[in-house]
Amino acid sequence: MDPNLLYWKSKGQSVFSRLQIWVNLLDPTHLLSSDAEIQEARSLLGGGENLNIKDGQALALSLSSVHADSGAVLPLVFRPAALLPVSAPLVVASFLPHSSVKHALFWQFLLQGYSAGFNHANRNSSSEQSKTTSLKQLLLIAGAVSYATCAGALPQIVINRLRVRSAPIQTFFRSILPIPLSAVLAAFSVLMVRSEESETGIQVFDSNGNPVGLSKAAGEKAVRETALSRAALFGTTAAVPNLLVLLLKRTRLFQKNSLLAAPLRHISVAFVLGLMIPVSFSLFPQLGTIRTENVEEQLQAAADGRQLYYHRGL
Repeated sequence: MDPNLLYWKSKGQSVFSRLQIWVNLLDPTHLLSSDAEIQEARSLLGGGENLNIKDGQALALSLSSVHADSGAVLPLVFRPAALLPVSAPLVVASFLPHSSVKHALFWQFLLQGYSAGFNHANRNSSSEQSKTTSLKQLLLIAGAVSYATCAGALPQIVINRLRVRSAPIQTFFRSILPIPLSAVLAAFSVLMVRSEESETGIQVFDSNGNPVGLSKAAGEKAVRETALSRAALFGTTAAVPNLLVLLLKRTRLFQKNSLLAAPLRHISVAFVLGLMIPVSFSLFPQLGTIRTENVEEQLQAAADGRQLYYHRGL
């Protein structure tokens, strides 16, 4: 088993412990390390027997920069620590009350494109024989980005095309509808981009770290858990700032100074996103478990315990 996964098995089985780990791994200074430094840090871990090495920086660098299945260094912009600095301006811009549909589509395309790239880069790739992305997967990614872009801009499209002038209806489309829409589209992106894991299966391991085989049931569970965590991330990021602004608009301060609403919304979106990233990453274990009776029959015969382990991806 990969040393990164061994660490998650020993240290990341409770939500609180995972949250502590992710707060450390999301340190943006990890992005300043070169590929050579990352590979050197990974080499210090060996086959997993040195997980308690004194140099915790090497372990953190490996966990935050190296793909657990392939052992390859993740692209810089798709590493976990890059999610906040890259996506924050895209999320803020996508929630703006744009003057035209083109602007809404543009920012939604950037956000959905980045989300799809992040989901693909951090997927479970244990069943893939080739390092190149298949044509089917490319089409799924392109389709997911296109559909999510149009759906994400739907509130702006309705307001512009129907020329909505009613304040309550505008409030619904600008502040209420984006909350469930953001959650659904975030989950949809994961389900589409990582659909091959459910179709081909992912590698499962026994308690000793020995590979047992490919399981579609484990693949479905891994994708479903990740989709739920991503829905929680973007749904909460959309809900808290919008509801906060709606409540504060009723106060005298905001009624006299209406221009305060926009900067408050932008700052709160970035703040909530930053808080929710480690929380959403911690909702489910990186090294997930599935009961032996829930996997395929041929794997049940090869299993030596009551549960099997799998890499969930991110």
